[in-house]
Amino acid sequence: MKKLNIVLSILSGIIFISSCEKDDICVDGATPLLSIEFYDVTDTTELKDVPTLVVQGVLEDSVYPIIANVSLSSIELPLRVDATTTTFIISENLTATDTTTVNKDTITFNYETKELFTSRACGFTVNYDNLQGSISETDTDQWMKEIKIVTALVENDTLVNVKILH
Repeated sequence: MKKLNIVLSILSGIIFISSCEKDDICVDGATPLLSIEFYDVTDTTELKDVPTLVVQGVLEDSVYPIIANVSLSSIELPLRVDATTTTFIISENLTATDTTTVNKDTITFNYETKELFTSRACGFTVNYDNLQGSISETDTDQWMKEIKIVTALVENDTLVNVKILH
């Protein structure tokens, strides 16, 4: 009888342990952000901060704040996964104290989306391919002089995708 209890205990322990499932934790399943660096227009190898940078996302007729009043030489922006075009209004204040001297330019990115199945825990992520960008003027003074696509495939957050000369 004791042997039967020991065998049943071991057998039930094996069944209990083997019935556990693997944890569904998503570690590396994020859709990448568009990486942009700002460079000096006279020396295209020198990073240049944009003073009091403001970035707003445009969705149909609405504008949403993304980055507000910081001085940066590089930013990361989300691209839309439900469309093949994303538009941003990127502006700089010409002085830090006077917010009436804002210089706004609109930048539009066109791309193709590619959904990739990452894992059961993470689901799908989206990569962006054939990235193209254009700058349009929203006022009379264009502060972004040129846009250069460095990497047309946005598949991770470590590579710079776009250089903006200003």
